[in-house]
Amino acid sequence: MSGTSMDGVDLGLIETDGVSVTAFGETRYRSYSDSERDTIRAALGRWPGDPGVAEAARMVEDAHLEVLAGLEGARAFGFHGQTLAHDPEGGRTHQAGDGARLAAACGLTTVWDFRSNDMQLGGQGAPLAPFYHWALARHIGAARPLAFLNLGGVGNITLVDPRVERPELPGACLAFDTGPANAPIDDLMRARRGMDFDRDGALTRAGRVDAETVAVFLDDIYFRKIPPKSLDRDAFPALAGWVAGMSDADAVATLAACAAGAVAQAMEHLPVRPERVLVTGGGRRNPGLMEMLAVALGRPVDPVEAVGLDGDFLEAQAFAYLAMRVLLGLPTSAPGTTGVAAAVGGGRVSRV
Repeated sequence: MSGTSMDGVDLGLIETDGVSVTAFGETRYRSYSDSERDTIRAALGRWPGDPGVAEAARMVEDAHLEVLAGLEGARAFGFHGQTLAHDPEGGRTHQAGDGARLAAACGLTTVWDFRSNDMQLGGQGAPLAPFYHWALARHIGAARPLAFLNLGGVGNITLVDPRVERPELPGACLAFDTGPANAPIDDLMRARRGMDFDRDGALTRAGRVDAETVAVFLDDIYFRKIPPKSLDRDAFPALAGWVAGMSDADAVATLAACAAGAVAQAMEHLPVRPERVLVTGGGRRNPGLMEMLAVALGRPVDPVEAVGLDGDFLEAQAFAYLAMRVLLGLPTSAPGTTGVAAAVGGGRVSRV
């Protein structure tokens, strides 16, 4: 039921049998302080045992315990942890946080470490929300294939066919990371203006896009790789240097155009044209980026709120859904979502 970003901890309760979603429950958010964000940033790219990692993990655990305090009606807790490093080519990933400690402290059976099993069997370990996207497509009564586009630090897309009876079956889900989304913009805003993001897309809309930079970026071999595929948050370090000499507005607009262009490239890998594109994640709150997406894709794009879903807590709800699947022995990823050899269940279970 929890999702963790650089901003804070999201919590979302859902009622599910591990296949269908029957109800949505309470949601909570606990933001990180500036010092807590600094602790996480200092540990980015690091692995267990590296300096600063233990401190970041403890801080993440304590923040989760705060958001869980007084929660009623939960049967189990899905704990994602804070992603510090993700190396799909090397077959390793690092989500900081000890689910066993949380289980003992909060008194809830805790499911955690969702990615390791997948990676040990040759999968990318990400993205993990696609099975939940399939469940949501059925929940809203979709009758034809549609796409969920998550614009977090990294962008990822899921093509779902709600006509397929189970999310792990062939043709139900195709998912992969599209490219960087909010992370380069947020990092630039923090470095230049001391702000966490481009509020209301003001700079995105005001800036002039450097088309040459976008073209060079989109020529990266990653965009030609056949999915499934995944990325680390800082997979394109050259981007910051390419926009370094631009004004704040031009730099942000160019980074947003790179994100939109990456999504357009991703659409070329989809076997069918989705009837609709629903956007979740923080990027849906940037009107400039949403406008660029509509132009790049040649069709309207809608926030998930347009179909009655809550984009602020969708990722947290996804891990509640996956936690139930783990407890029931159901798969949490498949060849079409992470590239794993066969449908596989992930996650460790810490019981109380």
